[in-house]
Amino acid sequence: MTMPEVVATGALVAMGIILLVLIQQGLRLGELGKKVEHCQKDLRWLQIWEMENRELRAAVRAEREHVAQLRRKVMMLQDLASADDRQG
Repeated sequence: MTMPEVVATGALVAMGIILLVLIQQGLRLGELGKKVEHCQKDLRWLQIWEMENRELRAAVRAEREHVAQLRRKVMMLQDLASADDRQG
């Protein structure tokens, strides 16, 4: 083999190695893309669940306030009933 053939063969081998590295990087990039997509879906579900939790907490607060209001009314009615009993 002559010197130009050796250089050409070396260059061809180097290009082959570079091609393999690029293919490997491309495959890794594809895997990372899938992971990013999966994380985005998880993030979307997390946002939905957080919104539902906020709504549920607000509903619980409203129910607690309603219960407190009903208890106050019951106490008022009991006071009125006991006052009527004392007068009657």
